[in-house]
Amino acid sequence: MRTHLHTRLSLTTLAVLLLGMGLAAAFSWLAVERLYLNTQRENLLAQAQLTASALQDSPLPIAPTEPYSQTSNILPGIHTRLLGDQGAVVVTLPIAADDVPLQVPLAENTASVSPEDLLQRPEIQSALKGTPATAVRRVTSADNRRVLYAAAPVFADDGSITGIAYLATPLPPARLPVNIIWQLIGAVVIAALLAGGAGTFLSRRIARPLENFVEAAGAVADGDLSQNVPVDNDIHELHTLGTAFNNMTANLRQSEHAKNAFVADVTHELRTPLTVINGTIETLEDGAIDDLEGRGPLLTSMQAETKRLIRLVNDLLVLTRADAGALNLNLANVDLAELARARCEGLSALAEPCQVTLKVDAREQAKVRGDADRLIQVLDNLLDNAIRHAPDESDVTVTIQREGNEMRCTVSDQGDGISAEHLPFIFERFYRAEPSRTRHTGGSGLGLAIVRSLVLVQGGRIEVVSPEGQGASFTFWLPVDEN
Repeated sequence: MRTHLHTRLSLTTLAVLLLGMGLAAAFSWLAVERLYLNTQRENLLAQAQLTASALQDSPLPIAPTEPYSQTSNILPGIHTRLLGDQGAVVVTLPIAADDVPLQVPLAENTASVSPEDLLQRPEIQSALKGTPATAVRRVTSADNRRVLYAAAPVFADDGSITGIAYLATPLPPARLPVNIIWQLIGAVVIAALLAGGAGTFLSRRIARPLENFVEAAGAVADGDLSQNVPVDNDIHELHTLGTAFNNMTANLRQSEHAKNAFVADVTHELRTPLTVINGTIETLEDGAIDDLEGRGPLLTSMQAETKRLIRLVNDLLVLTRADAGALNLNLANVDLAELARARCEGLSALAEPCQVTLKVDAREQAKVRGDADRLIQVLDNLLDNAIRHAPDESDVTVTIQREGNEMRCTVSDQGDGISAEHLPFIFERFYRAEPSRTRHTGGSGLGLAIVRSLVLVQGGRIEVVSPEGQGASFTFWLPVDEN
């Protein structure tokens, strides 16, 4: 059976608190009992010592001719007090013969014991040695109750022990007085109520934000990406969770927007060549296929649009595989400078009509760890982009230089550059910086996005710097291969 989170938290918190309080109550009970017993021991022993001190100058009865009697405040020289059925018994030394019973304190609920039994008691033995002592034992004649005893020696003027002041008092059956027990029970009940209230308050305080998260997450699952949860919570974990949730929904909104824009751009890019191809086919079907002179340009146009369509699909495939981490790479030791020279030579035909000169500035070997075919794609895209936007009779320079454990490669042109408002988006898919990067001259708008993806999957990084009106410099870094 499913229950609400705050209910579970309340019950769990209450159970933990009650368990802790139960253990604390048990230890407290033992501590109070020990304190109570120690207090009783000290009080009774003090009374025994006071009685013994009062009897030092008083003649004690001599056994067996005079019976031992319970002391009373009316006897001369004895100063003690009676507590209910408790009182002091004075035992004269030496102890009487074995056949003469000795009176004991009334707390035992018996009149007398034999001298042998009395001498076996540890408190009596300690008092005979001159040290006051106490003891606790259960007495069957007193309904098996525990009785506390105190024995103190009575000294003569010469320091000898002439007798023992012997006191006893019954202890509560429940080990503590009833009033103290009720006080402990009251304290436990009050603490339990306070703990329950505190547990309920805390559980609701924790559960409420989590319930908000659940509601918001459900709304996000249903497609509502506008959800946000409050983050002004003084509980660190809840604040962190709320911040993470809001960041997640913001990223989802951004991804949704990017996906919609991407689909729209792909649709637009595919529609143009498909429209041309379809129109050409319809024209050919209408009879132009029999026109040997007129069908040539139509077929050429259709072939160009087909190639454009294939390039677009291939570019999208590269980006999709790179995003999914499924792009197959053949990483090896590659001389980036040699590769750059080869690509400049291969693209010289593209630069020749505009009299653009391609240069490579590399003063040392530039060994990097990369995929040669993918690096060719990177260089071709950057060089093609630079050639298209370089002024006539200008230079496009590829500068390669080592920086620490990385090799830096910069492709620079001397064109109009890219305005600052476009720089943050230059590597986004289908993005074209207008007017210098137009749809006519900028291809599909996927070239730079492919460059960034290919550099990143090879463990590199890329950036662009373009002071407006002073050309653009695309720089990427790749790890150096020391082997």
